[in-house]
Amino acid sequence: MIDKKRQKRVLSFLAKGAANVRAGASNGRILLDAGDRGVIGEEAEVVSSMAKEELLAIKGGVACLTDVGKKAVRRLEMPGDAAHAAQHQEREFVTRVTKLGTERGISNEGESPLALLWRRRDRSGRRFLDEREYCAGERLRMDYTYGQIMPRLGINWSSLGGAVGKSGWGENGSEDLSTSALAARQRVELALSEVGPEFSGILVDVCCFLKGLETVERERNWPVRSTKVMLKSALSALARHYEPEARARDAGGQILHWGTTDYRPSVSR
Repeated sequence: MIDKKRQKRVLSFLAKGAANVRAGASNGRILLDAGDRGVIGEEAEVVSSMAKEELLAIKGGVACLTDVGKKAVRRLEMPGDAAHAAQHQEREFVTRVTKLGTERGISNEGESPLALLWRRRDRSGRRFLDEREYCAGERLRMDYTYGQIMPRLGINWSSLGGAVGKSGWGENGSEDLSTSALAARQRVELALSEVGPEFSGILVDVCCFLKGLETVERERNWPVRSTKVMLKSALSALARHYEPEARARDAGGQILHWGTTDYRPSVSR
């Protein structure tokens, strides 16, 4: 079994640039020579496995990271729970057909905290989250990931939508985003604004940063199992934002007002 720590060492080395591949002094070892940046030795089996996983490519005796490898390096740079979650998930872009049309987003083959909670049932077989709540959380995560909003940037949620053309976004700045990615960022900003500051924090922690419920409770000094209830309320508010027509159905399809049933507003000309 290949040691993942050794793969990380190679990833970190090649993240700074390509390196020439040379034979090592002993059998089964190779050297990655990056000139002024130095030389590291590694088992040929480790490098070969990374090439099979498409983390790196070797052409003409030169090793360099692939797009998959670069994404792996970015995951290594994430702090805490976000890095741990990313290392245990396989993310890829997918296209989904929803009631609102076709949407492009991220699919995780691994389990997110929200997916784990969605699968839980009580003794009567009922789910804790309903389908609307779960789909709302997944939709927020898709926009968050596709919008290239990374935890290490220290996002200022109040300025997401108005940051076009301004500095301070670093390598993932809005000036570098595609139109669709920028639109995803704006959808995240709008959704978090609609649910309010009481709910936005827990939605970001669980749906976007993929933190476990116990981790959120520990970090926020909340009572045990309180996060579960808080999250359901937050997802319910998020679902109402995404599906306002469902909110109207819940009200019986009627427009609510304070007047009597025969009330009619007067129109002055």
